Amino acid sequence: MNNTVFKTTGRAPGPVYKNVELEEGEWVFEEGTLGTEMYIVLEGRVEILKKVGEEDRPLTVLEKGDFFGEMALLEGLPRAAGARAETAVKLLEINGSTFNKMLRDDPEIGVRMMRKLSRRLRETDALLRELGAEQMPQGPPAPPEPPAPEEVETPVVPEHLVHKKSGMDFFFARGTETSVGRRDPVTGIYPDVDLSPVDSQRSISRRHGKIFRRGDKYFLSEEIGTMNGTFVNGERLETGVPVEVKPGDELRFGVVELEFRLL
Repeated sequence: MNNTVFKTTGRAPGPVYKNVELEEGEWVFEEGTLGTEMYIVLEGRVEILKKVGEEDRPLTVLEKGDFFGEMALLEGLPRAAGARAETAVKLLEINGSTFNKMLRDDPEIGVRMMRKLSRRLRETDALLRELGAEQMPQGPPAPPEPPAPEEVETPVVPEHLVHKKSGMDFFFARGTETSVGRRDPVTGIYPDVDLSPVDSQRSISRRHGKIFRRGDKYFLSEEIGTMNGTFVNGERLETGVPVEVKPGDELRFGVVELEFRLL
């Protein structure tokens, strides 16, 4: 694989891109991995694959001018499918920070992307329904045995943030993702961790960031449109680029300082 990095000219550092070359059969990325870049096909063909059981099933093939990998950037989630070079390919790799700048500078890019995403989602949905029908067992499955009352346990959520000044605890959601921000009944935004009680300066955005767990690791990502920054141990995050956080790390959302802890 050959990577060539170049930057736009100007006083301030411009967007950073990479030219990526892959041989036939090489993975661009695999399903379930963290996604911090999107890609545009410059030459060759890339196949998008989805795991069905132990098998990688093709969903579509992309050619020159097609883009892929943007969903992980938009959602801040792991890759929902894998991408592999069907032939030798040349790709343009765009990181999350550059992607966000492109959308701000040229809204038409976002409009075109939404149109293409809508068509792609319809095609993928139809294909997944076909794949699901192939995997459908004959006859209804037997209902599971209900657990005995004494075997049912209430899950404990160990992950939480501690506000340094007040000592207030903010516990994570019970799933693998926790949204952090400021509640707003007018727009109907209710983040899992509402920091408005400790944000007297209203420095936190409604959708400020997201903390998610992958295995035994935790990652923090800043949402698009956040105004006053997100920091880990004093280092500012790039929008849309996940950063690993560990117990004891100091996190700052706007001007609100917290510590990440486990019970």
